[in-house]
Amino acid sequence: MRKAILFTTVGLLTLGAAACGPEASPDKNLGGTFTEIAQGSPQETAVLALVNDPQVDFELLDDDVGLDKRAATNIIVHRNGLDQQVGTSDDNPFDTVGELDKVKFVGASALGKLLAYAEANGYLPGDSGEAPTAAERDYAMLALANDATVDIATLDDDVGLDKRAANNIATWRNGVDAVAGTADDRSFMNVEQLDAIKYVGNTALGRMRDYAVSHGYLDTLPSWQADVVFSPQPYSQSHAVRVAKLIDQAQSSIDIAMYSSSDAGINDALEAAVKRGVKIRFIFESGNSDRLKSGSAFDNSRSARLEKMGINVRYVNKIMHHKFAIVDGPRDDLATASSATLISGSGNWSHGAATRYDENTLFLTGQTKLNLLMQREFNHLWEHSRDFVFDANLPYELSGLSISDEDIEGAGDGDALFTSDNFNVSGDTFKIVSGRDTIADGLVEAIEDATDSILIASGHLRSRPVAEALMAKRQANPNIDIRVYLDGQEYISAWYNNEQIKKRTNCLADAGDSVSKIRKCNDKGFYFGYELGQAGVDVAYKYYAFRWDYSYALQMHHKLMIIDGDELWTGSYNLSDNAEHNTFENMMVLRGLPFATLIKAYVDNFETLWNTARDDGTYEALLNEVNTASVIPLVFDPMALDHAQVTALKNAIKSNCPAVWSAPYKAEPAKHQYCPRSN
Repeated sequence: MRKAILFTTVGLLTLGAAACGPEASPDKNLGGTFTEIAQGSPQETAVLALVNDPQVDFELLDDDVGLDKRAATNIIVHRNGLDQQVGTSDDNPFDTVGELDKVKFVGASALGKLLAYAEANGYLPGDSGEAPTAAERDYAMLALANDATVDIATLDDDVGLDKRAANNIATWRNGVDAVAGTADDRSFMNVEQLDAIKYVGNTALGRMRDYAVSHGYLDTLPSWQADVVFSPQPYSQSHAVRVAKLIDQAQSSIDIAMYSSSDAGINDALEAAVKRGVKIRFIFESGNSDRLKSGSAFDNSRSARLEKMGINVRYVNKIMHHKFAIVDGPRDDLATASSATLISGSGNWSHGAATRYDENTLFLTGQTKLNLLMQREFNHLWEHSRDFVFDANLPYELSGLSISDEDIEGAGDGDALFTSDNFNVSGDTFKIVSGRDTIADGLVEAIEDATDSILIASGHLRSRPVAEALMAKRQANPNIDIRVYLDGQEYISAWYNNEQIKKRTNCLADAGDSVSKIRKCNDKGFYFGYELGQAGVDVAYKYYAFRWDYSYALQMHHKLMIIDGDELWTGSYNLSDNAEHNTFENMMVLRGLPFATLIKAYVDNFETLWNTARDDGTYEALLNEVNTASVIPLVFDPMALDHAQVTALKNAIKSNCPAVWSAPYKAEPAKHQYCPRSN
């Protein structure tokens, strides 16, 4: 049975349709000789399904099937009815091959080509009785193009491509080193990318579709579903509402590892789930601080409210910064990994994350490998956690099974890295292992293997390994598209950068030859945005206030990286040494065609953020207001600004409002969002 594929970002996204491109040759004949098509036969069903398919248009019949233009036109005219719009009430689909045969310029040759195309593209009824959709046929074609075992000879001799097209496809796919199956290989993520290859046109695309469908590439279609919600959204369309709905649908279990959770709708859903018998475990960062409260503050704490519902809350001795949950997952049965829903990303379960900050929250259903990986991470933390004791009678439920590497290997697409790999554990105590940088090492390797583009959106950039890898990449390849989008709080002046360099230099001098001390000097918090910009990396800041304060901050809170448009890193991990060595974090790694539509959604979101209020006059208007208005705004609409633009704006504000450096303005930014002009 053919697998179904669905990717959505609130609405449905498709893989795209074939575009026009340069042809290898004008030959449109895809083969096929005519044999009599009996009424009621599977062959008749296939041909009728093809010509009646609303997604089949004139171009497909003309270019891919290879019909005479007049035959292709007349078939579409007949099918679409008087208004010539497919899918309307006056459509006139073909009922028999005899009716099709009566169409002018349709004869034995045309019917033969239609039958050959229908058979090659899955219109012939099988066990499922369903023909593949156009998107599914395109997916199979792209899977063929991406298959590292398909060499130039196969594309040339078996698929029937022009030798130049075959060579160019393999060359592009194999990357800079020209070797198939290595780290710098590229993936064709949409039809347009493949169509853009020189000597690949509609004829080549048609032959690749036919070959892919007839050689089993439809079987590579993912069976899982993916959905991403980008914040900010109106609350009714937010990730918080989506999470609550998934909790409402839970049948047996929910495991949650969460830094911050305060959404009332989610709490209501959790309480209702407990009442209907769903078993819920919650590793909660707030449990670590809530346990220190007393009296009514303890009784009314977030952790205590969860335990009042019947949810056992636990915490770990390091910062629990994950933001993931597994609904009906493989807690006690590995088989449920193929149907469970995983929620993960950058967003906490809060109103701010839903409606104010730039976040991404990913929903994956039936993604077996990632469900197993995240379940194993949760189990590891749960089994070495500490109890938040409000209701001591709540059960400490361990998982009924362990998840091995063998269980995960070959379980499907996707991967995930965890900072828990950087810790040893004894009982309920995690201790850092010096020299381990699990996620930073993975990010650096991905940056080093990039060939075309590196897009990063992160609230912070304080990771020396990542920053140095980006600067080295820029030096090695001046033409690669490297763009880094940071929150405004990452901006520092040239003076401050010199000060942090001095501190590090002094630290290293004091460290002498001590490896551990040198490492601590290098690992100390360092703002790298300025140095990246000086090294030629394009850096922009989401800038919305002269002085950052949580009360009004519209934070750029993503933690993601996109490599070459075909590899996505996303999770809870801030780009910092603190994230690597003091907190529990995850970064999921989603690569290649199975995640094509999802990755495109992330690329589109990045481009939107990168262009926030660019070139629309917002920045110039604000500068003019600062220089002329009687009251100067210190908090304003977000803009994506480079370092020079932020510097000019800050200098203008300081010049026209010296009071911004006074103690009241520094101590209480929320009370000083405007400043009277001083002159």
